[in-house]
Amino acid sequence: MIYLLNSPVLTAYGLWRFTGPVSRAEARELLRTGFVSAIGHEASARFLTTHLGMDIPTNRTTVNLSCGDRALVLHLHQRLPESVILDEAALDQMSWELSLLVRLE
Repeated sequence: MIYLLNSPVLTAYGLWRFTGPVSRAEARELLRTGFVSAIGHEASARFLTTHLGMDIPTNRTTVNLSCGDRALVLHLHQRLPESVILDEAALDQMSWELSLLVRLE
């Protein structure tokens, strides 16, 4: 299974691999055959829709990656102040990249 997350998070104890950056073309290829969106913020979903050129639905859910599962992660390069929710324009001004998180065991 491949998930789409708006931050890197380890969902359980185990062995993980976190790599990147992942290009937009690589991201589209990873998501091409289907994915589960766990993008919980509307602005982040719109931001990814714009930058990936594909529909990314908002879905505020909890995910638990099993061994072999992967997650494409929107990785912001700075920590947000407490209680700040960014709009799409603010996200567009931030430094970001896509990363790949894989649960190995």
